[in-house]
Amino acid sequence: MTAIHPSILSADFANLASELARIPSADAVHVDVMDNHFVPNLTLGLPVVQAIRAATALPLDVHLMIDDADRWAPAYAELGSESVTFHVEAAVRPVQVARDLKSHGAKAAMAMKPGTALEPHLGLLSELDMLLIMTVEPGFGGQSFMDEMLPKIAAARRASDDLGGRIAVQVDGGVNSETILRAAEAGADTFVAGSAVYSADDPEAAIAGLRHLAGS
Repeated sequence: MTAIHPSILSADFANLASELARIPSADAVHVDVMDNHFVPNLTLGLPVVQAIRAATALPLDVHLMIDDADRWAPAYAELGSESVTFHVEAAVRPVQVARDLKSHGAKAAMAMKPGTALEPHLGLLSELDMLLIMTVEPGFGGQSFMDEMLPKIAAARRASDDLGGRIAVQVDGGVNSETILRAAEAGADTFVAGSAVYSADDPEAAIAGLRHLAGS
């Protein structure tokens, strides 16, 4: 089943409540948390995510682009996020992080930068609900989709299928009406779209269009 997660990184931060109200058909709201250490950008943290939680009934898909995921990730689950994604490059004990997230009621997801190989981490997948393949270098919105990640997406899909297909394969970066089909054909089923949704005159129509192009 195709899922579209609009990223509020492309929304108007001065009017987040109204921006959230523009995407009622979204499957989840993608919230990028950046600390200016793990990635060269600074966005928002726990207090703002807590305010977002209070402002919408949509599920929150929190993507942590931060150092020390072992320490900080569980707090985002505690405040009511439905899914929390940590980067494997920022976790010392990724299995424990995933289990901590689940113990607080959130789905556990793990992200990989473009330069991180999938194969050494295949043993972690059984602990996860979702695997995020970054299709840009993390840190800024508006970048171009990296087609060289398509084989990695395909490998992630095969790995998920080997585990019964229960692990969602998410892509984040440069997803738009031109790239979503390629990502879907490679095996992705969950798509983060920022400017493709929030730069549209009608974000709801943009979500519907992306969902249709991805095959559902």
